[in-house]
Amino acid sequence: MSERTYDVVVIGAGNGGLAAAATTAQKGMKTLLIEQHTLPGGYASSFVRGRFEFEPSLHELCDVGKEGEWGACGTFFKDLGLDIEWVPVPEAYRMVITDKDEKLDVKMPFGLNEYIDKMEEYVPGSRESVTNFFDLCQEVLDAIGYLGASKGNPDKKVLTSKYSNFLKTASYSVDQVEKALKIPKKARDILNAYWCYLGTDTEKLGFTIYGAMMIKFLLLGAYIPKMRSHEISLAFEKAIRDFGGDVIYGTKVEKILVENGSVVGVTTDKGEKINTKHVICNAPRHVAFGNMVEGADEIKEKANREFNSRKVGGKGYVAYFGLNKTAKELGLTDYSYFIYPTVDNKKLYNSMFERGNNPMQAIVCLNNAIPDCSPPGTSMLTVTTLYKDGAWDDVNETNYVQVKNKIAKDIVRNIESALNVKISDAIEEYSVASPQTFARYACAYDGSIYGYESETWDSLLPRLLMMKDDLYINGLRFVGGFAFRCHGYSSGYMSGNTIGLLTYKDSLEEK
Repeated sequence: MSERTYDVVVIGAGNGGLAAAATTAQKGMKTLLIEQHTLPGGYASSFVRGRFEFEPSLHELCDVGKEGEWGACGTFFKDLGLDIEWVPVPEAYRMVITDKDEKLDVKMPFGLNEYIDKMEEYVPGSRESVTNFFDLCQEVLDAIGYLGASKGNPDKKVLTSKYSNFLKTASYSVDQVEKALKIPKKARDILNAYWCYLGTDTEKLGFTIYGAMMIKFLLLGAYIPKMRSHEISLAFEKAIRDFGGDVIYGTKVEKILVENGSVVGVTTDKGEKINTKHVICNAPRHVAFGNMVEGADEIKEKANREFNSRKVGGKGYVAYFGLNKTAKELGLTDYSYFIYPTVDNKKLYNSMFERGNNPMQAIVCLNNAIPDCSPPGTSMLTVTTLYKDGAWDDVNETNYVQVKNKIAKDIVRNIESALNVKISDAIEEYSVASPQTFARYACAYDGSIYGYESETWDSLLPRLLMMKDDLYINGLRFVGGFAFRCHGYSSGYMSGNTIGLLTYKDSLEEK
């Protein structure tokens, strides 16, 4: 078996892995990024069907900002020198509720004051309570920034004096906070539209992560890369190489080698042993400890008990449509749509456990942000929905194609009915990514695209506070959607940056 040595080995070129490798390489660590696929990015990629190039997963990226008003992600990208052409998303979202007794059709803007003004227009008398909600969101965001700057050693006096409301609400759900602030129900329904991007109903969803996400979206707006999310992935790969790091594709890490409670290396399916004291893993923790870690049986047993107590998030289903008419011709006037059969997101969450004919839908018409993203006279529509445990258990090689196509047809009917448009006659190309697709393409556990669910007991703050306890094995840290920042593009990138910096700090302390 051939051998070589690196300061750090990063497993997986998903968003978290790319960000971690770029960070350690920039810091001068001898870095190796290993990816089993032939391309970087994981879900952050693109693919072509006919004359259309589709975006697999990114709807919009918050926390980027613009020159002079960069968010955390934007600052990180700029510090790395990433060359990405960002395009602003025109509006926050349009939400359509189709139930005959709950019908609702609202369009919400970016900008905090603009959003509150529009909410007051839809729900007279809501201004004060919604303003209080966003004041609290701002404190949450500031507190998270402080925790990050403290590098795991926050001053308790600072937390209790400056961020007391953050601490008080850390264990509360979104619903609990909204009700305590006496936000009218209709305003809560509109405010909670983004819940599906976090995959947990607002009765269980931790307020901290939702509040931080909402305030960032509204203050900074949202952006997408002009050349799909693969533009970000390629920019990261270039940065890694420019900083002296190595990247190898088509190679799978089979084992993470551990001796006396510390990482000593990895082995690959190419028969190579790579010596290192530091491994940053972009795979889920339960996958790593269940299948990859070798030489730490007692530690593995303890770790797996903890990981198995968590819930794995929603399984992805995405339908991609290439249309031979323009968005304007089809009546698709907005960029981002949420179409829900009811405002009751707990009911919607529970519906994810079976395949119904009227699923919740998060829809993007990319042409309404990037007009030339498809050939002249055409447009593209991407529709995402989620499923949970058991929903696809009866699907096999015999009925798979029929099942996934039926869902796509139901989605088209739902869109046409909800938006009063006709798109079925304009479909030139379509493709479906099912849970099986995500499992096969990205080795996503059970087809999940959402990491561990962000419930109140396992949301952002508890994970931040538990970071030191997560070091079951010296030198083994985790990034990505299953890590401490929870799931999502921004969280993936920033988790990689944080873990890369901590790994660099670890390496300095060894000297």
